[in-house]
Amino acid sequence: MDKDSTLNTWLTQLRKATYNTTFMYNLRMIIAFSGTAFVPYFLGHQLMTIPLTLGVVAAGLSDIDDRFSVRIMNLIYTYVGFFITAASIQFLFPYPFLFAIGLILSCIGWILLGSLGRRYATISYGCLVISVYSMLGVHLFEEWYAQAVLLVTGAMWYGIISTISFLLFPVRQVQDKLSQCYSALGNFLFSKSNLFDVDMTPDSYQQSMISLSLENVQLITFFNDMKTALLTRLKGDRGQKDTRRSLQYYFVAQDIHERADSAHIDYQKLAKMFEHSDILFRFQRILSLQGKACKDLSDSILHLSTYQHNSRFEHSFKNLRHSLEKLKDEQSYDQIWINALFSLYQNLKSIDAQLRNVETEQHIKLDKNKNFETQLKDDDLKGWDDIIIRIKQNLTPESVLFRHAIRVSIVLLIGYIFVQVSQIEYGYWVLLTALFVSQPNFNATKRRLRLRILGTLGGIILGYAVLYFVPSIEGQLLLLVISGVLFFDLRSKQYAQATAFITIMALINFNLDGLGFEAAVPRMVDTIIGCALAWFGVSFIFPDWKFRRLPRTITRSLEAQCNYLSEVVMQYHQGRNNGLNYRIVRRAAHNTDAEVASLISTLATEPDFDPTQKALAFEFLCLNHTFISYIAALGAHREQIHDAEILALLDQALDDIKGALLGDEMPDLSTHNMLQTIRTRLNSTDEDSSKALIILQQLSLMFSILKRLSTLKQSLSHDRDDQSTELASL
Repeated sequence: MDKDSTLNTWLTQLRKATYNTTFMYNLRMIIAFSGTAFVPYFLGHQLMTIPLTLGVVAAGLSDIDDRFSVRIMNLIYTYVGFFITAASIQFLFPYPFLFAIGLILSCIGWILLGSLGRRYATISYGCLVISVYSMLGVHLFEEWYAQAVLLVTGAMWYGIISTISFLLFPVRQVQDKLSQCYSALGNFLFSKSNLFDVDMTPDSYQQSMISLSLENVQLITFFNDMKTALLTRLKGDRGQKDTRRSLQYYFVAQDIHERADSAHIDYQKLAKMFEHSDILFRFQRILSLQGKACKDLSDSILHLSTYQHNSRFEHSFKNLRHSLEKLKDEQSYDQIWINALFSLYQNLKSIDAQLRNVETEQHIKLDKNKNFETQLKDDDLKGWDDIIIRIKQNLTPESVLFRHAIRVSIVLLIGYIFVQVSQIEYGYWVLLTALFVSQPNFNATKRRLRLRILGTLGGIILGYAVLYFVPSIEGQLLLLVISGVLFFDLRSKQYAQATAFITIMALINFNLDGLGFEAAVPRMVDTIIGCALAWFGVSFIFPDWKFRRLPRTITRSLEAQCNYLSEVVMQYHQGRNNGLNYRIVRRAAHNTDAEVASLISTLATEPDFDPTQKALAFEFLCLNHTFISYIAALGAHREQIHDAEILALLDQALDDIKGALLGDEMPDLSTHNMLQTIRTRLNSTDEDSSKALIILQQLSLMFSILKRLSTLKQSLSHDRDDQSTELASL
């Protein structure tokens, strides 16, 4: 029995380890780096470790989640691109003029290739990395093909390991992304619960709205990643049960998000009106419990366990209903507010039902005959015409990708000329640093500059210690493996620490050529020069200050919200439909809202931004998210109605909102009449007309902020236009 118990315990621990994505990823990297470090050692060709290891790094940076057949094609494209890039560097290196021309053209070409989609952007970035790695090792081997072959061999070694991992755990990455979606949804619900704080002040309300908007940015990002992962697998195997199940979980998460993001009431007025009642605490408590439920569901997806719905929900909803009934009987509160609270109660009940039934077979209906095209929008390439269209769309200074391509290519060219003129030692680290640090916008580049310098300094100090205290080749190779693994583990979470470990790995690699100690100081100097070049590029070469994109981003967001509202209004005419078109417009509205929030949240880091305009921008952020929340509430309750007057009000409201937000036409008389009509109907509608009450309440909320939202849009757009004109004249 003891042996059986020990075996079962060991198997349980092994099973848990396979559920730990970080552990499995690090295990993959340990195998990859161990192969490139120790196989050359045992073969007696230690210099081979350098290109083999760099090939693994470039391949790891180019790795992309996809179904098996596309993954194989991605690997082939990657290897061909790596070989052509490395061989071109070897051939052109002795001819500086031709090399410079090739550098700038290839850089622009590789970056613009990213306009074709995520997979091409990832592969092209890996080729850019390989180009600089090839410059660093151009002197290592006599044969022109040797370094290129070894770089590709290292990449192929990583590809074999990653493919085996994919075959062993084919749905693991989808489950990870789905788990992240529900975890982010839980964070969103926790943040939403803060809006029911009875001690809320105007400042704390704005801060809570900003926090909610930023949580929404994270959630939308995970939703988009999940959609991409689902699409590629649905194309490959339309009948795969695990994928279909994940698709249904994804739809449930989106529907919960729409209900959670909806707003049925003005939260500031709500806190003031009910500050001495228990009602707000009860709503806040249920939202917090639902946030915890989403976190629990995230864990169950991650560990392949059954989700258990919290039994406390039933008691909490029962008490909330009792409190609402008491408020209704007291007759001391405006009936409109009570109706809004009942609508919110019903919305939370719907979220509860979705969470309770998410794992039941009755809820997960797998329609194998239904094509993914009717459920998810496919953004992949459709042919040569689509390729030409996407490239043409980015051949303009208005394109962020085009500006980034020109900026990076000029920065690398300046760096190359500097290296040629100065003959600085290990000068191609300048180009490598500039490439890694340069980002499409000022804020991201500035952040990486600081972290890159700090990480490099820390890595040099630790690298010196490693070379001094661990003189044996075997010990250094072991630390090379550890450093490589830690670089990949930290690169998306702690950039400074990741930089430190890649610096240690670089010093160990150079020490294999007998130059470890000599390379440390030049590494630091080259890093500083490379960071300076990146800063120069993002500041003066097609500078892409985010505040200059603010008017266009605001307009896109308001257009998307109007499209979302149009679709909701249409479904009140024709009936509820969760089809592809509705999901597309809803996703577009939330994507652009997230883009506004992300953009405005970074404005404080950019120079020359007026503090007054910054305050207006944050006010717009809050109102913009509030407005989409009002639309989401209208969408959450949508179903066909037959009241002609209500339908006419919806149509008129849609026209007025479009005129105010898109045409800068504030229809004062029409809006005044609309509000009067809504107030009259709210006060006179029978209690049985609950759907009409919800519609009228949401329209009233929209019109209450419409004028301020339109004014802020005009103010921010006009001031940015004036500022751009001034900057252009300098």
